[in-house]
Amino acid sequence: MNTELVIVYHRQPYEEVVENGEVTLREPRSPNGILPTIKRFFSHVDKAVWVAWKKSPAGKPPSFERRITLSDSFGSYDVVRVPLDASQINQFYHVTSKEALWPVLNTFPWLYSSENTHWATFREVNRLFAEAACEQAAQGAVVWIHDYNLWLVPQFVRQLRPDLKIAFLHHTPFPSADVFNIMPWRDEILDSLLACDMVGFHIPRYSQNFCAVAQGLRDGIVRHEEPVPEPIRTTGLAMSEPVVTTQLDYQGRRILIDTWPIGTSPELIAEVVDSEAGQARTASIRSNMNSEILIVSVSRVDYAKGTRQQLEAYERLLRRRPELAGRVKLLLVTVSAAEGMEVYKAEQNKIEQLVGRINGHFGTMRWLPIMLSTTPMPFEEVVCAYRAADIAWITPLRDGLNLVAKEFVAAKNGEPGVLVLSEFAGSAMELDEAVLVNPFSRNSMDNGLDQALDMPQEERRARMQRLLAHVKQYDLAYWTRHVLGQFAKLTGSAK
Repeated sequence: MNTELVIVYHRQPYEEVVENGEVTLREPRSPNGILPTIKRFFSHVDKAVWVAWKKSPAGKPPSFERRITLSDSFGSYDVVRVPLDASQINQFYHVTSKEALWPVLNTFPWLYSSENTHWATFREVNRLFAEAACEQAAQGAVVWIHDYNLWLVPQFVRQLRPDLKIAFLHHTPFPSADVFNIMPWRDEILDSLLACDMVGFHIPRYSQNFCAVAQGLRDGIVRHEEPVPEPIRTTGLAMSEPVVTTQLDYQGRRILIDTWPIGTSPELIAEVVDSEAGQARTASIRSNMNSEILIVSVSRVDYAKGTRQQLEAYERLLRRRPELAGRVKLLLVTVSAAEGMEVYKAEQNKIEQLVGRINGHFGTMRWLPIMLSTTPMPFEEVVCAYRAADIAWITPLRDGLNLVAKEFVAAKNGEPGVLVLSEFAGSAMELDEAVLVNPFSRNSMDNGLDQALDMPQEERRARMQRLLAHVKQYDLAYWTRHVLGQFAKLTGSAK
């Protein structure tokens, strides 16, 4: 127990690949996304451990080492694997997290279901993560827990190791009190989060929602609020907030409420797309799409991502503006859910049916209006697709942040382009030079597409340059420094 930072996240920080009959551990190919974002912290501390799950047969000792040491581009660090059997994984992740918690987080209460949920299993898995974290932590260390499926870990950590500093980061939205409170486990979840020393969110709306839940369910909570910082203050939008809570006082303890959006790595992205290979790849994508106007949309299969609403808007566009036939193409990358995610199968079927209907009705022997991919694209290819695109169409119904929007801006690197972005994506609070739309409104979606398609070239260039300046200033390195500064406040090492 000599580690100053313990990161707790359900996924392992590497890919397991079978090569020549042997399992090898490979660094994720994309330098963006949540795994490399968190791994950046390994280079800023002397000793850190990552706690994740690994599948193990039920009723048998795990056939793998619980703790391994890795060295990659992020440095040398240890990974502690929590053995979970198939039934635990299914109940913890595929059922409870996705059928019960995910609809609540994203404010789709009509999709909420606890019919198949076994909460005791969810609680037990959270306890196993907490025990593994406590075993690794030095006296007074920071335990940094990530995302909603580990909501109960803080309470267990507090009981086992009251000396530790506990931080929690939500990568997801956090709903309003009237939606959060439909869950029968609301008190247990809230008490666990109130056991933290710091609770983090991407944007003020989610911080305010959490604090409203806390004040509504618990007496004696005092909130300290400040005006929202200028870089994430955008008024007049669906998710706008004038003030943000920075601290809760509860039962003699201070709980820091941290609000700051994750950034991306614009220099790295620009390096990839501006390289000789990147330029060739971009030209190839543009040639293969065989269209005058290329629209790109990248997400995963999930009802919260608004893909069906996008497709319906695209169908209306082709009906409304027949002069676009043969001139425009939508590159739709919507990655299929992992095996066992039954809740998303119906959504994928609906998406594929819509694509088939649109291509069948409007397509010709020489032109299909939609190119659909349901497999993940390599990082190098996806950022070159962004560079090749005229328009990025990112319109989730709800999203904690959405880094794709920032990656598109970085990939364009100041070149002309248009970002069409949902008001309900957390990144809309920063990227107000985008064409912001309400994905629940047909008129807003239609007008946003028309505005993007008809925007003069100089306006496209000016908007993208202003967006790029923000993305560069508030990049991943900025966010890393911000979080480390917050940790210093927790441990008393802040200057």
